[in-house]
Amino acid sequence: MKRSFGASFSVWAGRPTPSFTLSLFLACALTFGFYTASYMRIPVVPLYAKSLGADTATVGWINSVFFLTAGCLSLPVGLLSDRWGRKRLAFWGILAVSLTSFALAWARTPEHLMAIYFFFGIGLSAYGPTMMSYVADISPVTHLGRSYGWYTTSLYVGMSVGPAIGAWIAERFGFQDVFVASGVVMAALLLMLALFLPPPSSPLKAGEKPPLSRAAAEVLRCRPLWGCWLVTLGLCFGLGMFVTFIPLHARQSAIPIASIGLIFMVQGISNALFRIPFGHWSDRTADRRRLVALGSLGTAAAMAGFGASGVLWHFLGCAAVLGASLALAFTSIGALIAVVADPRHRGLAMGGYNTSIYFGIMAASAAMGTVIASKGYFFAFAAAGVLTVVCLALFAALMRHPR
Repeated sequence: MKRSFGASFSVWAGRPTPSFTLSLFLACALTFGFYTASYMRIPVVPLYAKSLGADTATVGWINSVFFLTAGCLSLPVGLLSDRWGRKRLAFWGILAVSLTSFALAWARTPEHLMAIYFFFGIGLSAYGPTMMSYVADISPVTHLGRSYGWYTTSLYVGMSVGPAIGAWIAERFGFQDVFVASGVVMAALLLMLALFLPPPSSPLKAGEKPPLSRAAAEVLRCRPLWGCWLVTLGLCFGLGMFVTFIPLHARQSAIPIASIGLIFMVQGISNALFRIPFGHWSDRTADRRRLVALGSLGTAAAMAGFGASGVLWHFLGCAAVLGASLALAFTSIGALIAVVADPRHRGLAMGGYNTSIYFGIMAASAAMGTVIASKGYFFAFAAAGVLTVVCLALFAALMRHPR
C-alpha cells in the first residue's frame, strides 16, 4: 500500500511517525552490518594476496579494480534503482557481496582475487546509492539532515570497526575464516532486508517511467546537482590525501607507527561523533549551502595544516578538524541532493554522488604521489586544499538558483 507524504508525520506533534523511525532504524542497521562485513576484508585481502604470490603492484591493482568498478557503476546502477525499486536492487547488491565473500575463501591465485573484487565493486555500487536514495524516500523534508546524520554515522562506524574485526579474526583463525564470517553476516542481512525492511513508496507510477536516455538527460541538466557532485569530489580528494599519504608524511616527521594509528582514530571519532548533531543543525538552518561551505573551508584548512605539520599534536589537531568538517559538509550535501534532484531520478542522483566519492579518493591516490615526490608534502597538501576551495566555488556558482 502506498503511503501519502502527509502520512509520514504525526499530526498532533509535528514529528515523524514510528513507521519513519522504524524504516530509518532498519536502514541504518542494515548499512552498519553491510559495511562492517564488507570492510572486514579490506585489511585482509592484501595480506592474503601476498600469501598467494602477488607482488605489491598486483595488490594495488586488486584494490584499484574494486574502487574503479564501484565508481563507474554507481551512476548507472543508481538509475536502475529508480526503475526496479530500492529494496530489490539493495537485495541484489547484498547477495553479490555475500557471494564474493564466500568466493574469496576459495581463491587460489591473485587473478582470482582480482576477478572477485570486480564483482565486489558491482555489489557495493548496487547497495550504496540505493540505500542513500531509500533514506531520502522515507524521510520528511524537515528531517533529511538528521536522517543522513544517523545513516552516514552507521555507515562510517561500520567502515571503521569492520577492519578491526577482520584483522582479529584473521590473527586468531586465519584468512579464510574472515571471508566466511563476512559471507555469513551478509546472508543474515539479506534475510533481514527481505523480511523486515518496508519498501518506500515509489515516486514513479505506472506509465510514468520515461525512457532511460531522457531520465539521464534530465539529471545531467540539473546544475545544482552538478554542484553537489563537484564539491563532493573536492572533499573526497582531501580525504584521499589523508588516507593515502598521512602515514608516509607522519613517518617522515618521525611520528611512531602507533601514533599514526592515533591520528586516524581521532579523525574517525571526530567524523562519526559530529554527524548526528550536524544533521540536526542542517535541518534547522535556513540555508544548507552555508554548512557545506563551512565544511569545505574547514577541510581546506586541515589540508594546509597537514602540509605544515611536523609534530604529533599538529597532526592530531588537523585530523580532528578534518573529521568535523567532513561530517558537517556531507550531512548537508546528502540532504541537498535529495532536495534538488527530481524524486523520480533520486537513485541516479545518489549514484553520481557515490561516483564522486570513489573518483575523488582515487584521483588523490593516483596523482598526488608524483607531486609529493617532486614538490614535497607541504605543496601537495596545500594544492589539495586549493582544489577543495575551487570545487566549493563551482558549487556556489551552480547552486545559485537551486530548486
